[in-house]
Amino acid sequence: MADKASARTIEPRAWQAVLEHVERKLLGGELAPGDRLPGERQLAADLGVGRSSVREALRVLEVLGLIRTHTGSGPTSGAIIIATPGGGMSALMRLQVAASGFPVNDIVATRLLLESHVAAGLAAASAGDAASAPDLAAAERLLDAMDAPGLDPAEFLALDAAFHLALAEASGNQVVTATMAGLRSGIEGYALAGQARIADWTATSARLRAEHRGVLAAIRAADAAAARDRIHDHISGYYAEISPDPTHP
Repeated sequence: MADKASARTIEPRAWQAVLEHVERKLLGGELAPGDRLPGERQLAADLGVGRSSVREALRVLEVLGLIRTHTGSGPTSGAIIIATPGGGMSALMRLQVAASGFPVNDIVATRLLLESHVAAGLAAASAGDAASAPDLAAAERLLDAMDAPGLDPAEFLALDAAFHLALAEASGNQVVTATMAGLRSGIEGYALAGQARIADWTATSARLRAEHRGVLAAIRAADAAAARDRIHDHISGYYAEISPDPTHP
């Protein structure tokens, strides 16, 4: 009985060690969005834990929205980093959305409301002095990661959702940021589910990248109207492309 009890206490510590190892590297800047984690076997060997512990840690990191895993073999397999750790409130909301879900029309309508406000606010803040200008470095890094060749649609759209969250984080509004973080799994869900309806994914993904750059350009130029319109058109345009419902928001 004692051996079984010990096994029950060792395993949670093992997967938590993997989790803490990855989060430490994320917070320390050794890993960033767009990077890939080592494979299960290498992580298990490096940290001296079983592969089941590595799998459990990766599952938790995926639920928290920090990574996306891709099965198979080759350079695009394994886990790709899509975000850095956020606050507990954001994690709680992500878990709630993953468990219950919201209607897609409601998610899109909420995005249009919140993100148009965020983009315009960031542009207005850019009109001030350098000290008050929003920090867009995280958003820029995500766009650079989205330019990498070989991303599959799921990885691309995960980074896309992370970019929109990064803009919310740059606003400094904790409630808006937590709400966007909570909606993130729903955003990824409808974006990926509709991707199959896109006839030319290469053209669409190129357009999305250009639209993202256009939003950032408007923000940096302190053009609030352009930033608001570009983010609105970007969100509604993709939804129109993938939606079978002509009455989309």
